[in-house]
Amino acid sequence: MKKVKARSSRKRFSRWTAPDIPEAAPTKYRWTVWHKKNLKLGKYTDIGAFTYINAKNGVVIEDEVQVGSHCSLYSVSTMDGKEGPVTLKKNCRIGSHSVIMPGVTVGENSVVGAFSFVNKDIPSHCLALGVPAKKIRCIKQ
Repeated sequence: MKKVKARSSRKRFSRWTAPDIPEAAPTKYRWTVWHKKNLKLGKYTDIGAFTYINAKNGVVIEDEVQVGSHCSLYSVSTMDGKEGPVTLKKNCRIGSHSVIMPGVTVGENSVVGAFSFVNKDIPSHCLALGVPAKKIRCIKQ
């Protein structure tokens, strides 16, 4: 299988500052967080416009994580009653329009393809995509 090399976004965000996050209202970047006291946001993160984060049961977004536009991160689901923290490990990337369900961890340096539905953990250094998301291949470290 072909391997994709992981890269750091630190240069891209050399002037990054922590965003002001209002409760249940859009940030200046047009993403929204409910239960912001339960959100832990790392440095050098990039969250796309119109992304929704429900942190009722905890959401951890580690350093250098990128989340595309129109994504949804749920630590609670009213559809099936599932609850649990969401963790996006260092330097992972979530493609636009993807959904991350309660209790899921996306591993370090992993990439989730656009329009994916992630209802199970994604290991570190992997490319995963689909509905539901599945590991496609490893990413070179």
